[in-house]
Amino acid sequence: MTHSPSPEIAPPALLRHDRGGIARLTLNRPQSRNALSFALMTTLRDTLRQIATEPHVRVVVIDAEGPVFCAGHDLREMTDWRQAEDGGRDAFAKAFALCAEMMQAIVTLPQPVIAAVEGMATAAGCQLVASCDLAVAGEAAGFCTPGVHIGLFCSTPMVALSRNVSRKQAMEMLLLGERINAVRARDFGLVNRVVDAGTALAEAFKLADVIASKSQHALRVGKKAFYEQAEMPLEKAYQHAGAVMVENMLSHDAEEGIGAFVDKRDPAWLDR
Repeated sequence: MTHSPSPEIAPPALLRHDRGGIARLTLNRPQSRNALSFALMTTLRDTLRQIATEPHVRVVVIDAEGPVFCAGHDLREMTDWRQAEDGGRDAFAKAFALCAEMMQAIVTLPQPVIAAVEGMATAAGCQLVASCDLAVAGEAAGFCTPGVHIGLFCSTPMVALSRNVSRKQAMEMLLLGERINAVRARDFGLVNRVVDAGTALAEAFKLADVIASKSQHALRVGKKAFYEQAEMPLEKAYQHAGAVMVENMLSHDAEEGIGAFVDKRDPAWLDR
């Protein structure tokens, strides 16, 4: 009796490995240049939403398997959607809405998120880097929003990009579609640090270890307030930040931290 071969099981599009209080999320579609398929975006969004409920996770690091960090949306998948009766309109709308949910899940996540970038981060891949709170790039990394080369302005990547760099720099990237290297991306404000090629993940973990040692209550309050005040007029921003500061001052960790500073001892955080 012959047996038909078992169907191959596709590897997961996203890997998660926790080390202490740090959750490492790895894009795992190297054969597709880690393009953001509908399935990968769904998994990343849902994983971030789950991590938001896990107080033991103090920092998140996002990296990628293979030589490319992320090539943006999966254009092969999107091309297939054009076969639908509506030309793909409904599928496109759902995909871009899902992408927006995924990016906002990073911004609204209580824990800080660090991108560790090796290789190219293109279009929505560049958007992913811009959406993270911090970014470390290997010196061989590159960044671009090249939609104009294929008749597609990178309008959704523009949202995150324009909230990281100046308008002139954002428009330069969007209008020309040219690759910028890691050093220029740092000068633009898109990444925080440039390190030797192949060491971005190690540097991201160094930053994560430092962040993980702080009061998580203070960091979560601060991250939320940072993004809230950034969208407000100056006077309202100060009012909001002042109110947040008062509540923060009344927390256990602020009392403990100030007391430890006065007493010249290490603080004992309770993360509340």
